[in-house]
Amino acid sequence: MDFERILTTVAGELFAPTTAAYALAAIGLNIHFGLTGLLNFGQAGFMLLGAYGFAVSTIAGFPIWAALLVAVACSTVFALVLGIPTLKLRGDYLAIVTIAAAEIVRIVGRSTALTDVTGASSGLRGDSYKETFHSLSPFGDGSSTIGPFTYSNSFSNSWWLRVVAWVVVALACLLVWRLMRSPWGRVLKGIREDEDAVRSLGKNVYAYKMQALVLGGVIGSIAGILYVLPRAVQPDSMGRPMTFWVWTILLLGGAATVFGPVLGSMLFWSVLMLIRVVGRDVIPSSVMSTAQIEQFGWIVVGVTLMLLVIFRPQGILGDKKELAINVR
Repeated sequence: MDFERILTTVAGELFAPTTAAYALAAIGLNIHFGLTGLLNFGQAGFMLLGAYGFAVSTIAGFPIWAALLVAVACSTVFALVLGIPTLKLRGDYLAIVTIAAAEIVRIVGRSTALTDVTGASSGLRGDSYKETFHSLSPFGDGSSTIGPFTYSNSFSNSWWLRVVAWVVVALACLLVWRLMRSPWGRVLKGIREDEDAVRSLGKNVYAYKMQALVLGGVIGSIAGILYVLPRAVQPDSMGRPMTFWVWTILLLGGAATVFGPVLGSMLFWSVLMLIRVVGRDVIPSSVMSTAQIEQFGWIVVGVTLMLLVIFRPQGILGDKKELAINVR
């Protein structure tokens, strides 16, 4: 085996744009679940809306700042429409509703009635909406090599996208850190522990839940933008499995922590890449094809999630006391 190539490939996943996008989505989910105790299983819906809002508005000729505002507005409206009738639900009921809402977004996105807008099941090509982002790059054309890593300076899976993505993740971590130590964040933690007690103190629990749902959804929509900048907007790639991967990342790193989602995303994608690369080199094609090795990687992810929930539900950085959530 070429260990240098394997290590370089795996290390590249640690700071890849996809890793940053999932870390940001998990940070948004952390506001929902880790801080507030909302069982949101529809984070992929927020990501898809953000991706569509950005891509469609960019194709329509909007500047990048306006396209970002459209993406944020789409996720905000979705959170309000989703939250108004459902935030009084608890536990499993809220989880079921959010799964269904995210599936509605995906199915509407792939509907042939909206082919001219969303591209239906084929989605939107990346070269139709990436130019405004690429044009902001200060790195110019061509590619650059830093250590063993060589990437394009500005286009698609580039150094420019990596810098922007991880700066956004760092800002989101700073935001969560400040919120967790603010009066607003302490109210959210109180709601997570016992919302009836918080309500008895005169706090509007419903309003706080709505604010948390909107904020986490907005962060999820920005994660959706980062996710599609190195690829195309394809609705079927942002369905139920994506939400479960975000949950795995959050539980792996630790809910109700600042850096748990970031650590979880890095470990998730680097270990998955390690399994794939080593599997291709070690396992003969007569035993397991490349496609089967890919599926085997996801099987390992599923088993890992099961073991996490059973033996260390608080995650790597988490505190078990933080998971004493009232979900009656």
